[in-house]
Amino acid sequence: MRTRSSKDLASSARKLPACKQRQPETSLMDTGMLVFPGQGAQYAGMGSDLYEAFDAARKVYDEAGEALGYDMRELSFKDPQGQIGLTRYTQPALLTHSIACLRVTEAQSGGELTPQAAAGHSLGEYSALVAAGALAFDDALRLVGERGRLMGEYGEGGMLALAMDAEEARQLADRHCCQVAGLNLPAQTVVGGTQADLEQLAADLAENYPRKRGTPLATEGAFHTYLMVTAAREFRDVLKRTVFRAPRFPVLSNYTARPHDAAPDAVRTRLFFQLINPVNWVGCMQWAVENGVSSFLELGGGIGRGETPAEKRPNLQGILKKYCRAAGHEAEISAVINADDALALN
Repeated sequence: MRTRSSKDLASSARKLPACKQRQPETSLMDTGMLVFPGQGAQYAGMGSDLYEAFDAARKVYDEAGEALGYDMRELSFKDPQGQIGLTRYTQPALLTHSIACLRVTEAQSGGELTPQAAAGHSLGEYSALVAAGALAFDDALRLVGERGRLMGEYGEGGMLALAMDAEEARQLADRHCCQVAGLNLPAQTVVGGTQADLEQLAADLAENYPRKRGTPLATEGAFHTYLMVTAAREFRDVLKRTVFRAPRFPVLSNYTARPHDAAPDAVRTRLFFQLINPVNWVGCMQWAVENGVSSFLELGGGIGRGETPAEKRPNLQGILKKYCRAAGHEAEISAVINADDALALN
């Protein structure tokens, strides 16, 4: 199958400001990375434009409905009951949108995308595994459906994004029985804990770190912390029942920030530990830089105040730009998150 070059993709898909403007001459197969967003990138109306415009997207959404037993189109496009923000529905909906964006991109590009690697932020790791053929789409839907249900059911506490490095955040968190839950950037760390502990941490932050910001995250619990242990234990049984295959290309683990092993049990183990350990996105980006990744293509989700898919912007692009700029790394950053982006591929 033909693989579209990263130069073609970067020039025709949504082109974002690169860290250093560069037109790579090698193909996406050689030096590109697919990236997939996690929870927080969902919105009502997500995927409606793709479904209307592309057969590939219609197939994905129809498959999702069959696998889950409810109408993914109704949930994603209209969200009449306000459920898309609930973790048990957010995760399957966002995975479906990411895979719809992937399949449409492949259809528009004339064949499977075979990049150097793929990575996803938290939930996005499952989208990356589907993209690499390590996890069947229908199995992934059922898996993240259970993951979301358990995280929501056992979720307690909350999460706070801090404008500080991991060590400083860890020291602050330790003083208040909280835990580092995500390493988004060298100077942006997420912590989680019970609401009472987070309130004490926030008071400490305001008093002793007046120049450091703390932003509450809209989640149903302290994900990727010790408060997810019960959910993780039950999820482990679901992982054991799920079929995994060797990926066609490397998929980075949030837990280790290194490619998953091909062995299914190793993948299951890392996905189990992902629920109770920090999302090491900094480590994943460091791996990309160290291994010469010269282009990033983000697939799925969308953020911003606009209500329609065309008004949304990619979720991970800001983090990618900041990291690459700080590292002095040249990279093309593009995205396909709506029908306009996909139509521009031709």
